[in-house]
Amino acid sequence: MSEENQLLTRWRQVCAQLDASASQCGRDPASVRLLAVSKQHAAETIRVLARAGQLDFGESYVQEAQQKQVSLNDLTLTWHFIGQIQSNKTRLIAEHFQWVHTVDRLKHAIRLNEQRPAHRGPLQICIQVKLVEEAGKGGIWPEQVADLAKAIQPLSQVTLRGLMCIPPPLSDPAAQLAQFQRMAVLMQELNEQGLSLDTLSMGMSDDYPAAIAAGATLIRIGTAIFGTRKQKHEEQ
Repeated sequence: MSEENQLLTRWRQVCAQLDASASQCGRDPASVRLLAVSKQHAAETIRVLARAGQLDFGESYVQEAQQKQVSLNDLTLTWHFIGQIQSNKTRLIAEHFQWVHTVDRLKHAIRLNEQRPAHRGPLQICIQVKLVEEAGKGGIWPEQVADLAKAIQPLSQVTLRGLMCIPPPLSDPAAQLAQFQRMAVLMQELNEQGLSLDTLSMGMSDDYPAAIAAGATLIRIGTAIFGTRKQKHEEQ
């Protein structure tokens, strides 16, 4: 089997697994969107998936993503920034992505708002929430989210869509579910305070069934689709 066919087979298997998980919990499979995490994979692999119908792609490194966007500018794709935000990269993020999943500071939201080109319409953003303290991971504590969300709400060139998390890896499905349910409850509480959030970006290859059961709307999956990363990351 060619590499292209292997890629498409893995992608179709992931799509089928997400659909099955949604159906098992009584959810419409269409309410769960697959975000293919394409960081450190070649633009041509993205092209193969795009031709098959995958249109949402997640990238963590701005310059790498820009190069792919130039190579693929004949396609209509939705680019999601899922890496940690650096203040000196906010302009490039605002200019080249449609979604940002990792906002955890008001200053970054303000910069994205100011630097978003008006003709592109508002940037869709999620607040990254941390559920436990982990070195190297961004996010703010659940009790801090409401204040940040309310401060973001008046900004005209960003639209707050929901919450994102990268919880610690757990092998017990019940423990995974409990973590994701905290996120669902948090979003419900925010909506009861007058927000209109509709997005929970959570769940990856090892825990997506629990995430879907808790209400995830965007599942981020990379290796299960693309295989082992082949490109060495050199961006600073």
